[in-house]
Amino acid sequence: MTALNLNPNIPDPDGFYAELLDAHEGLTDDESAAFNARLILILANHIGERAVLSEALRTAKGART
Repeated sequence: MTALNLNPNIPDPDGFYAELLDAHEGLTDDESAAFNARLILILANHIGERAVLSEALRTAKGART
């Protein structure tokens, strides 16, 4: 089992963030939420390790502001 990696791990994080914002450009709030849901499911499928996904859910839920 692979542990959830919470360390910076994305090459060019600012470029990725800009690309993510661009992907939301012109979407309504509902379309943006649906896009996020599809993206999460695509990335969860790519990760594929149920324990890692569960840890990510717990971590995200605990990170509420």
